[in-house]
Amino acid sequence: MGGSSGQMKLGMFYWPCGHHIAAWRHPDSVANSGANLPHIIELAQLAERGLFDMFFMADSVSFWRGGLDAMTHDSYGTWIEPFTLMGALAQHTKHLGVVCTATTTYDQPFSLARRFASLDLVSGGRAGWNLVTSGNKAEADSFGLPEHMEKTERYKRAHEFAHVVRGLWNSWGDGVFVRDRESGIYFDKDKLQILDHEGPYFRARGPLNVPPSPQGEPVMVQAGASDDGRELAAETAEVIFGAQQTLEGAQEFYADVKSRMLAYGRKPDDLKVMPGLLVCVGETHDEAVCKYDMLQDLIDPVTGLQLLSKRLDYDLSGFPIDGPLPDIPRNKISSTRVDLFVEIAQRENLTIRDLYRRVAGARGHYEIIGTPTEIVDMMEQWVTEGACDGFNIMPPVFPASLRDFIDMVVPELQRRGLYRTEYSGTTLRENLGLTRPRWPSGRVT
Repeated sequence: MGGSSGQMKLGMFYWPCGHHIAAWRHPDSVANSGANLPHIIELAQLAERGLFDMFFMADSVSFWRGGLDAMTHDSYGTWIEPFTLMGALAQHTKHLGVVCTATTTYDQPFSLARRFASLDLVSGGRAGWNLVTSGNKAEADSFGLPEHMEKTERYKRAHEFAHVVRGLWNSWGDGVFVRDRESGIYFDKDKLQILDHEGPYFRARGPLNVPPSPQGEPVMVQAGASDDGRELAAETAEVIFGAQQTLEGAQEFYADVKSRMLAYGRKPDDLKVMPGLLVCVGETHDEAVCKYDMLQDLIDPVTGLQLLSKRLDYDLSGFPIDGPLPDIPRNKISSTRVDLFVEIAQRENLTIRDLYRRVAGARGHYEIIGTPTEIVDMMEQWVTEGACDGFNIMPPVFPASLRDFIDMVVPELQRRGLYRTEYSGTTLRENLGLTRPRWPSGRVT
């Protein structure tokens, strides 16, 4: 499967109210999802009932995704800070991984390493860090900075940041804590690995003042698709969330990232590729289409246009909404998602309105609408034909779409032997089939 052993891996991607931009307007949604802890706990427990590997949460350190007119129509403006939320979810689940986003551009290695090592401990070895470099230039305003760092520079900083974090996580070697009451020796100093790092971006001295968890260190997750992002993933990531629109594109990405790992002394199976997948399932194909069309009809045009403008980093308000997408200029800050959206519009001959409706559900990730059989056929093909190792599932409406996936799609996956029927381990690393990576992991560039 996907060039690796074992069954497919599944993440449950949380997004307030649901992944479709109009989810909060749907009668089956919880409109205050971003601030409703009991509701989010219920979603995590549902995901655990569905035997998902992880509960994954994205993040941004800025309120702004567009103009105020659009923000007043959009539920994704306020939410519980993810790291705080993961600590709460860990106490209400037993097997589910708790993975959240933190940016290397607006954080410091020691404090981030300490937080995630602590989450790994309190969860019993189920934590993961999704490393991002912040593609939203508005995040600079949150920290009083005059401008957002250019993409190439952000990734150089991220390479070094990840190296320092892993060095701190590896402060305590196996068997270091002897805790000998008779001799009075608490830990063996000869097994202590003291990081003493000085690089272009950071100076940091260990050791980290948090002991290791049952899985040794948190799982490293990454989501970049550019050349810089692929290289960072090849060096540091153990899970990567992609955004591919075609089987062929996913196969190219999968093969490329895994081949790059060899330069860092890593095996291909040390990394699980799990692209985002929005699933809208019905007992019949027509039922699934009707479910999705209901959401599409709830999109406010102002919100749709602002969403697209933000994602393209280009103001579309002066162009005819039912006309073609204009030429979109590139800059040194924008992410590869800009190229993805332009490619979708050109391939499918979409107007601006068509394009915002096309990406309102999954923001450029793959979407599938159909019966359990149709959905599992697609998932099986991608995994068996070397496009991925599993998926990061994006329910369009919470909690209804998550329940539909668990009640309809999971049994079909299990019937075909593609998915677990029980958890195989107690840590995230065990359930993903990952071993602890060796340290040091490679060079800093």
